Amino acid sequence: MRLLKLVPDNTNIDFMRWRNVALVASALITIAAIALVFTRGLNLGVDFVGGQSVRVTFAQAPVLDELRQQVDQLTGGATLQERGAPNVIEIRTPLPEGGEAAANRATTALRAAITQRYPGARFDAVQTVSGKVSQELFRSGSLAVALAMLGIAIYIWIRFEWQFGVGALVTLFHDVWMTMGLFSLTQIEFNLNVIAAILTIVGYSLNDTVVIYDRVRENLRKLRKMEIVPLLNLSLNETLSRTMVTALSILMALLALLLLGPDVIFGLTVAIFFGIFVGTYSSIYISSPILVWLGVTSSSFLPREPLSRGAEGAPRNENYGAKV
Repeated sequence: MRLLKLVPDNTNIDFMRWRNVALVASALITIAAIALVFTRGLNLGVDFVGGQSVRVTFAQAPVLDELRQQVDQLTGGATLQERGAPNVIEIRTPLPEGGEAAANRATTALRAAITQRYPGARFDAVQTVSGKVSQELFRSGSLAVALAMLGIAIYIWIRFEWQFGVGALVTLFHDVWMTMGLFSLTQIEFNLNVIAAILTIVGYSLNDTVVIYDRVRENLRKLRKMEIVPLLNLSLNETLSRTMVTALSILMALLALLLLGPDVIFGLTVAIFFGIFVGTYSSIYISSPILVWLGVTSSSFLPREPLSRGAEGAPRNENYGAKV
């Protein structure tokens, strides 16, 4: 029985033909994502801004303006957001003064008011985070992502060459900001689960990039007379089967979670699902073409041959003693 192959053995796709277009387009989209994050901002969850978050499932979809007015009378400054369905509402309120006891009283009052106004309403989750803890979580999460990217760049630099380290760092920078741009555009809640998803994306993208870089290094040693662009095309086609099988396997599992999974991991699932696409694209059209931009050639890493020296350590003159 013949095995199913997603990518035929004789595949020869000219990926590098579009390398300049891909790099320019990726740079423009990344800049747009960064600008979007700084101008529109992220819909930061309670993990990062502090306060109370209550998710309520109503028997029927409420009128948000009426619900907001009622909640504001109790807490002040409430934010309401649908979570997957019109009748599932997340209510975020500022943290009241007085510590945990005051927060519990506020939640009890909110529960009683909503239950009286909307019979059949169900409180699914209540979360409370202080302002100090939220700031620490935000700093720790940002530091974790930054250190992970820096450590990965250093690892690639040591294992390969500095050009590969720069390529890996640019690739990870692209993947992280593209994901954050998506969350800024859609205003999906950005919480600690999404930080975990970004770290997962960094790991996946690194794994994909290292596989391709390893094949590039192997071909640089074997095919010393081949130009760098055809060599990169060859390396990408040789690893394409592995790249496609890995990406599709993960995407199928994530699609099931996206459609059937609980709301609590919705942001994490969206981030990883999008990150697989971005990571697969960047490992082909960013990490490899950037080697060409950095001047890597088929002879860049060949050891230099030492000058032949005489018995006494002086350079040997091949014409010594020749007749004139």
